[in-house]
Amino acid sequence: MTYSIVAHDPETGAMGVAVQSHWFNVGGVVTWARAGVGAVATQSVVEPAYGLRLLDRLAAGTAPRDALAQLLADDPTPEYRQVAVVGVDGDVAVHTGERCIAYAGHADGRGYSAQANIMASEAVWPAMARAYEQASGPLQRRLAVALHAAEAAGGDVRGRQSAALVVVPATGEAHERLVDVRVDDHPEPLAELDRLLDLTDAYGLATEGDDLTAEGRLEEAGDRYERASALAPGNHELLFWSGMGAANSGDMPTALARVREAIAVQPGWRDLLGRLGEDVAPSAAAVLAALDG
Repeated sequence: MTYSIVAHDPETGAMGVAVQSHWFNVGGVVTWARAGVGAVATQSVVEPAYGLRLLDRLAAGTAPRDALAQLLADDPTPEYRQVAVVGVDGDVAVHTGERCIAYAGHADGRGYSAQANIMASEAVWPAMARAYEQASGPLQRRLAVALHAAEAAGGDVRGRQSAALVVVPATGEAHERLVDVRVDDHPEPLAELDRLLDLTDAYGLATEGDDLTAEGRLEEAGDRYERASALAPGNHELLFWSGMGAANSGDMPTALARVREAIAVQPGWRDLLGRLGEDVAPSAAAVLAALDG
């Protein structure tokens, strides 16, 4: 009993699913996605098996509409189900059973479907569709915009509790995910989901910094660490690595200020400095010496 959206990004080929509900750990039952295959939302009187079974059928070459029709035909109670699926080519199929609790319905368009049940009003799923179509940016941000639109239109009649968002690439191994965030229990799950999306971006930049450091491109690595820390102020890990990036670039005063601030929050960072090799943090020894000095 929730609102959700599945969608395909025609520019990147990425596929995603996002959901919010007044139910604990909604991401554990509603959201399903597989790289190079598709994304699924299964809800209402939820049957989680729809997730894996639909993805398996898509992977075997069955079109979304046919795959969903097959599962509904085998289901003894399809009238209680609400399921949406999008495939790697952007084809969409969706079903809202006639026994889903009002207000319930769906709105689908090119490469996406928004669906909801037990809503405060019939305005929810059309609002999601409009918001998604008008949004810009990476797929995960457009999915989040749709969730916020649902909430603004009244959302779940019971309130809010949990949310989840998953995005997978157009190609890759089954386990690969571009974004995977989940809020299992929170008074403002969408606000928390936004924060986690910011952290996802920040740690993505930090990972780029790690890769650039390994290649010896220290100036570029420092830029990534600094941008990562700016995206997540108060995160002492990213602050520490932005300090190490500054040290690698030759700015020791900035490096010491950031590292000292990180250590003030978590003293273990000072101990870690003595364990870092030059391949991971080329300036670790110099920073530690400066701290001691």
